Amino acid sequence: MAELYNRVSSSSPEENEITKKMWNEEDLGGTREDNNRVPMFVVLTIVLTIITAFLVTAPLWGQRPTAAIYVDYVKAMDTPEIQSIMNTAGDTAAMAKMFKMSQNTPYARQLIQHPVTMDDLRLIKPQIEALMAKGVDLRDFSVIGPIVKIANFEGNFREDGTRVRQQPSWDKGYTIDIFFVLIFYIVVAMVIKRLPPSTWQPVHARTPETERLQRQQQGGSN
Repeated sequence: MAELYNRVSSSSPEENEITKKMWNEEDLGGTREDNNRVPMFVVLTIVLTIITAFLVTAPLWGQRPTAAIYVDYVKAMDTPEIQSIMNTAGDTAAMAKMFKMSQNTPYARQLIQHPVTMDDLRLIKPQIEALMAKGVDLRDFSVIGPIVKIANFEGNFREDGTRVRQQPSWDKGYTIDIFFVLIFYIVVAMVIKRLPPSTWQPVHARTPETERLQRQQQGGSN
């Protein structure tokens, strides 16, 4: 199939002959890619770049941690058990214990993706507790370093008038991106397939016929 695609041209035989004659007379400034196929590694690199861009921005990898992820940590910090571990074995042992205690929570996977230290928790703990006191949805707030702030997303409005600030699993931007990526590939393929089959290569030699065609084109452009 790939070989057939490589050999077939969408131009008519007459158009291909005109293209061949004009291509033969062009020296292209000494830089001649000629009618070679697009290297497969270039195509695969472009595809890999596009796929990587989508994966990086997908919620699984590109999602910022929300305040809701660390609620169990914040609640456990002041418990006698964790305080005892901090006093006897240190912060690292206390974090390991809290992480183990949080393995059955809905945010266990995100805790792995967005690990924090005890010092990080000490900085965000007062902010998360203040939000909990207000009764807001902690999933609407992102944790950016030592700061907990409203997430940079604008979703639908809730019944109480507040707006959902949570990253969706599929963003409209993905649909737009896919549309333009497909258009890019389709247009590039159409342009390439207008060329003669890659089994033919230009020799860049002037002939009376190519000079006549050039004069005709110059006369038509004037």
